[in-house]
Amino acid sequence: MNTDKILELLFYVLPALITGGVAYYFFSMFTKNEESRRHFLLRKDNQKEALPLRLQAYERMTLFLERIDPSKVLTRISPSSSDKSEYASFVINQIDQEFEHNLTQQIYMSDKCWNIILTAKNATIQMIRKTSLDPEIRDADALRNEILKSLFDKATPSSTALAFLKNEVAEYL
Repeated sequence: MNTDKILELLFYVLPALITGGVAYYFFSMFTKNEESRRHFLLRKDNQKEALPLRLQAYERMTLFLERIDPSKVLTRISPSSSDKSEYASFVINQIDQEFEHNLTQQIYMSDKCWNIILTAKNATIQMIRKTSLDPEIRDADALRNEILKSLFDKATPSSTALAFLKNEVAEYL
């Protein structure tokens, strides 16, 4: 008789346990899905607010790359004296100041893009320094002409970085 009572109790309890287990499973799946949905909506709202800031940073760095392009910086900044070292230092200081002005934009960019921009800046400075050390170049005008002449047959570091920057922005749009 005890066995019959235990079996009868088991027949009542087993469906209740199964129903409770299924209900728990569906409830946990529902809460997990709701949490994922809330995270998605929060991320979507953050991206909506961050995208204009990110695009503005890319615009500013595009302007920076355009301004430090050797052909543009050398035509914009004319020599004030004939001393080539003074002129080279002045141009390099202008590039560094422009870079420092835009330094905060790196938080909106990928590390790879920022490193390419940094490399373009350093390569431009290196090009100016290397050319200014040439003993055949006597004055600032000759330095300016030599750098501009060397750019006719190759791409500038700025144009290479700008091409990468444009590709990265295209991924966001």
